[in-house]
Amino acid sequence: MINITLPDGSVRQYESGVTSLEIAQSISEGLARNVLAAKVNGSVWDATRPISEDAAVQLLTWNDEEGKNIFWHSSAHLLAEALEDLYPDVKFGIGPPVENGFYYDVDLGEHHLSQEDIAKLEQKMLELARQKNTFLRSEVTKADAIDYFTKKGDEYKLDLIKDLEDGSITFYEQGKFVDLCRGPHIPNTGFIKAAKIMNIAGAYWRGDENNKQLTRIYGVTFPKQKELTEYLERLEEAKKRDHRKLGKELELFAFSEKVGMGLPLWLPKGTLLRERLEQFMRKAQIKAGYQPVVTPHIGSKELYVTSGHYEKYGADSFQPIKTPNENEEFLLKPMNCPHHCEIYKTRPRSYKELPVRLAEFGTVYRYEQSGELHGLTRVRGFTQDDAHIFCRPDQVKEEFIKVIDLVLYVFKALGFDDYTAQISLRDPENKAKYIGTDDVWEKAESAIIEAAEEKGLRTVTELGEAAFYGPKLDFMVKDALGRKWQLGTIQVDYNLPERFQLEYIGADNQKHRPVMIHRAPFGSLERFVAVLIEHCGGNFPLWLSPEQIAILPISEKYHDFAQQVYDRLQQEDIRGYVDNRDEKIGRKIRDAEVRKVPYMLIVGEKEQENGAVSVRKHGEGDLGTMSIEEFSSFFQGKIAEMLNN
Repeated sequence: MINITLPDGSVRQYESGVTSLEIAQSISEGLARNVLAAKVNGSVWDATRPISEDAAVQLLTWNDEEGKNIFWHSSAHLLAEALEDLYPDVKFGIGPPVENGFYYDVDLGEHHLSQEDIAKLEQKMLELARQKNTFLRSEVTKADAIDYFTKKGDEYKLDLIKDLEDGSITFYEQGKFVDLCRGPHIPNTGFIKAAKIMNIAGAYWRGDENNKQLTRIYGVTFPKQKELTEYLERLEEAKKRDHRKLGKELELFAFSEKVGMGLPLWLPKGTLLRERLEQFMRKAQIKAGYQPVVTPHIGSKELYVTSGHYEKYGADSFQPIKTPNENEEFLLKPMNCPHHCEIYKTRPRSYKELPVRLAEFGTVYRYEQSGELHGLTRVRGFTQDDAHIFCRPDQVKEEFIKVIDLVLYVFKALGFDDYTAQISLRDPENKAKYIGTDDVWEKAESAIIEAAEEKGLRTVTELGEAAFYGPKLDFMVKDALGRKWQLGTIQVDYNLPERFQLEYIGADNQKHRPVMIHRAPFGSLERFVAVLIEHCGGNFPLWLSPEQIAILPISEKYHDFAQQVYDRLQQEDIRGYVDNRDEKIGRKIRDAEVRKVPYMLIVGEKEQENGAVSVRKHGEGDLGTMSIEEFSSFFQGKIAEMLNN
């Protein structure tokens, strides 16, 4: 008998050789019908693989990220089986799962897939899935693996086998298809109920342009047809919310080839939005004890050599700026932290004045490849809401909690309410790749874990994901369409204080090294704005909207009154415009709706007589008539509710 420990801590006894699927069946048949695979002592296994010794077992379903990955990996094999059935001479490269689905790189010879071919391929996948073929795992010798794919004439698999060690090679078979694969896989193809080929692209074998270009077929599958339908609907909605499309329509930002690729131009409305975000963060930071600083857009090359950023970014960044002095070189700033270290060093520091919190909206530059640029999410010049906290080791936990509070305040004010915190720790099996002693690492990691627990965060822990200089906490946010974005990061750093020889005088009158915490709740303003646009579809929170009101006079007779109303409200820091065009009121309302203006204030004879406005809300309609004072009070109350609740 062996002991199986389940995630809730309970222990059950089974005969040696029990499978995870059998464990699920012993709990409930309903659970067994949904089990895709299992984690056995931290490693992901097939649900049908025998367990022969005591183990901790976590059953994986479609609701687990790892479960989805296995489902999509198996779907890549199903796609390959369908391709081989339709095109017997096809050769296969690799077929991994990706964030939303999977792909397979294939060599179809001279054949090019048409829309008709794609439809046949989808039908064949579902036809094979209905056969409920089991995924069978077998261990093979390197010689047998080479022999099999030599007979099959698949040079790509032979190329992959070259790098594998004998004794570590496994095949997976389902139906008539056999593939070189580590696995794991779902129990059988019957779990796959819906399939869609999403895209066809080209991809060089092993990413080398000197090799043959293969056909990369992207697909997605689901355990229910309804889920595929909903997914495709979300994709259509995502197209409507694309920040590049809305950014142009709402006149927020633009790009110019003459200015340079990846260098955004903020238009007046976008600048208003950006400045509001900055003001919001500055106010919160001052309240939290941060001191604002400003540093140059360039720095001496030697500064970034000292910090290590030249080694990390130098080759792939903008090249050094040479001056008339042949021994002098500058770089466009890739990071703000080296500058902040130098600010910390401007005078001696005592333990009594720590923590020192320095904050800057600092613009940095990185030379991203042109093919990787994408709207505001991937640019070459971007502004970080950067801050660096220099503190004593015993202050790390307290400072971490304060930063978490700030991040959560930002998320709440902007409507991000679905997030997970990823605790990234060092790899305990490979400590050599990290700097700092075991003692300081243990203290820092404990501080992060305890801080996350005290704040009641939903967390996942990833070993080996820490930066080489310290552990970190990353916030993974889901937007309105269920897409994940990494927004907000907090990192503990022992590296830069060492490199810059930062010090403070302790209570013992001796010199000590401070700990440095990096934090950026927004990350970069550019990327944050892009995510925000897509999250809210351009319907920004009222306090942030560049145009909060549109005053719409019914006719030219009421232009002066409309302007008086606007002037009054502008004194209350309410932003917007007066639409004095010679258009009918219906057209003015429609245009304000398209511009996503939160409130429309219609003024005519009755409103002018009573010193009032007729109020409409974007997307909802008429709210009735209010005096100017009543509307101002109503408006300010809505903003206070958003920011202070």
